[in-house]
Amino acid sequence: MRVLVAEDHPVLARTIATGLRRRAMAVDVAATGGEAERLCLLTAYDVLILDRDLPVMSGDEVCRRLVELGDPPRILMLTAAGDLSDKVYGLTALGADDYLSKPFDFTELVARVRALSRRAPKPLPAALNFGGITLDVSRHEASVYGRALELTPKEFAVLHLLLVAGGAPVPHGELVRTIWDEHLDARTTAVRATVSRLRGKLGDSCVITADRGEGYRLCE
Repeated sequence: MRVLVAEDHPVLARTIATGLRRRAMAVDVAATGGEAERLCLLTAYDVLILDRDLPVMSGDEVCRRLVELGDPPRILMLTAAGDLSDKVYGLTALGADDYLSKPFDFTELVARVRALSRRAPKPLPAALNFGGITLDVSRHEASVYGRALELTPKEFAVLHLLLVAGGAPVPHGELVRTIWDEHLDARTTAVRATVSRLRGKLGDSCVITADRGEGYRLCE
């Protein structure tokens, strides 16, 4: 899942981004409304966490402009204004998908982000299966031939993408964009190392192949 955090308070923005990355989400950060709009036009984010009180261009204006352009990311608005009228305005007049008042509990923020991501068209089945591998997205559980797997968030996310592809190759760049973020050093071995650990936990070094120039794929 790829998320954009549009928040001008640097400590809060960093806290949100770090927490979401620890939950295997790829996160970018924007400090102004103009930057948030530009990034959304360049990148297909699943969820935009949008502070209403952004400088240069307000979060309200960013939300309105993205909705008018069509096919925006799911938008979760953050604000210190928690009155019912403010929530109604954000959800109806501006077209936001959800609304969360500051201060908020981080676990609630994560739950709302995940709920918004599930509203995408053509939702995937709760459980994915391929060659003896089963991954239950809703329970965040995985197994191979009935044996439970203990996966890190990154390993789970990589396996999820590979299962969604159903044996077709998933490009290295797509793994980076979806699971890590734009700041990942292109020279890093993070993807290769994660795939290597995943192979070990699946118990078969050949279950995930690396196709030269095409990416990684599952094989039976």
